[in-house]
Amino acid sequence: MLEQKIFDNTKNAFSLKTDSELERAYFLFKMISKQPLVKIGTTVTRFALNANLPVEGLIRATVFDHFCGGISEKDCVSTIEKMYEKGVHSVLDFSVEGKETENLFDEALERVVSLVQFAKDKPGMPFSVFKPTGFGRFELFRKVTEKESLTPAEEDEWDRIVQRFDKVCKIAKECDIKLLVDSEESWMQGAADDLVLNMMRKYNTEKPIVFNTLQCYRWDRLAYLKELHQDSMEKGYKLGMKIVRGAYMEKERARAKEKGYDSPICKDKPETDAHFNAMLVYVLDNLSDIWAFVGSHNEESNYLAIEIMEQKEIPRNDPRIWFGQLYGMSDHISFNLAENGYNVAKYVPFGPVKDVMPYLIRRAEENTSVAGQTNRELTLLKQERERRDI
Repeated sequence: MLEQKIFDNTKNAFSLKTDSELERAYFLFKMISKQPLVKIGTTVTRFALNANLPVEGLIRATVFDHFCGGISEKDCVSTIEKMYEKGVHSVLDFSVEGKETENLFDEALERVVSLVQFAKDKPGMPFSVFKPTGFGRFELFRKVTEKESLTPAEEDEWDRIVQRFDKVCKIAKECDIKLLVDSEESWMQGAADDLVLNMMRKYNTEKPIVFNTLQCYRWDRLAYLKELHQDSMEKGYKLGMKIVRGAYMEKERARAKEKGYDSPICKDKPETDAHFNAMLVYVLDNLSDIWAFVGSHNEESNYLAIEIMEQKEIPRNDPRIWFGQLYGMSDHISFNLAENGYNVAKYVPFGPVKDVMPYLIRRAEENTSVAGQTNRELTLLKQERERRDI
């Protein structure tokens, strides 16, 4: 029986951080815990970058280096290797957002393909990842989701998106790299779901290569998971499922209210937690058909997964179950799970400083809305500072 409270071990959690890196992390989370400071800081940062003020060095030395692996994949190699020595794998995530031209979609495809090939034969990189709107316009995903008619030009544009999806999934299968497809807003997600489903039917014949992402703050996702499971059994393919709580709650509720439709989001956090846990239980009850990537910064959900695995006598390193957190966050979960023999992967964002800033700003704003999580990070960092007597 695994002793509970393994996530309290700060020596394991921060074993890769030097004293100065630990101090920087404490300072950053202290700032993030103060919502007014985050609002001011993000506004000033946007202005400074747009005005081409010389602030990239300061950003690189603080928030960027804490939450990102580097500016290029090669820049991330030392981070990947250090984490792998501790049993923590890496998912390199080229975190450049908001690009919306065909040549940039083609560039994004080539970047993801190169990352898949970069990961091949690197034991510390079993996964790669991309966002659907990295390969095509958000508005086109919306139109397809909402079943609006497309112009001939848009039909051609959609065909190119399908081809991009297919190319990267084909190469992932050839390289034996598992491919995580992130989820986005509900009003574009139906089209992405259908695309990913077709890729799973095509490439997940022996085992999951393509993984879809289910945002559990959507109350309809458990029913959707059960539909997918039934389809996979009927058509003879394996499901790869990444389950997360979700990242667009305020935006989802605001749009539902504005447009006068029922919100797709659970009514509150307890309902979201219950939905996440129900989906976790369902996946772990059906491991013969579904492989799981449990993307959670919630300690209780991770403990629940551990408990179910123990009850079912599932080995801790079973290749069908992975735990995942973001780089720079929840090290107490990631490194302690790895120390105890579980499969763990960190999402490691990277890219040019200016291009990655929208991602970092979104991450800072999300942290301020989850006060308990930020306070937990601060408490553990403080404990480790005291343990080291710094």
